[in-house]
Amino acid sequence: MNKIKAVVIEDELPASRLLCSNLSRLRPDWEIESLPGTIEDSVAWFASHPHPDILFLDIQLTDGNSFMFIEQAHPKSFIVFTTAYDTYAVKAFEVNSIDYLLKPIHQERLLESILRFEKLNQQHVMKNETSDLLDVLLSLSSPEKKYRTRFLISGTNRLFTLQVTDIAYFLSENKTTLAVTKNNQMHIIDISLDKLNNQLNPDHFFRANRQFILGIDAIKRVEPYFNSKMLVSVVPAYNGQIIVSKEKATQLKMWLNY
Repeated sequence: MNKIKAVVIEDELPASRLLCSNLSRLRPDWEIESLPGTIEDSVAWFASHPHPDILFLDIQLTDGNSFMFIEQAHPKSFIVFTTAYDTYAVKAFEVNSIDYLLKPIHQERLLESILRFEKLNQQHVMKNETSDLLDVLLSLSSPEKKYRTRFLISGTNRLFTLQVTDIAYFLSENKTTLAVTKNNQMHIIDISLDKLNNQLNPDHFFRANRQFILGIDAIKRVEPYFNSKMLVSVVPAYNGQIIVSKEKATQLKMWLNY
């Protein structure tokens, strides 16, 4: 098996050294190289070297944003963004990149990114989403929030894309997030309901309680329940009760009526 090649592009030398050091500690068998944090130097390197298996790419480089580098270098690498942006700004990157790391980068989060990369790399999935990455990066400058449109699902011996429009509702069971499709199939989603709630279009999805996020098309019937709560029936049917609290019931009725 060929040695994994990782490249770090970071415009702050201490941050670059720390990231490379943590990568070496977690994966001592990897070949790790740090590039100057400029678009010009990094583009030149990618033009004259084989592209790495994984690229840790800072959002803000010395001479511009990283989308300028992507546009010019067309990296054929799995990309993990590193950024000092707050969590609101980085939500967009969960759509199309393998992962993002919010500075200061903790070793536990770095390991999660590595494991995600290794899972994809083992199944020989090539990342050819340059245009989508550019769209996501450019969306940071837009006041319009971009919501998730799809999920990458790991199936038996393959990966496939699940469109959000095909999902009826999400539920959490035994600390596992499941997406239930309109044709009554279940798929594991590696994202918590709390994070999903910020990624889904609120016109189409409603956080009913700690266990459920319901799609508008999935709601079959809403009935009064004890203590001013609401009982929701869904399609495909759920083998249990979906109860909305008194506080949430008012929000649900407003949402259904808008």
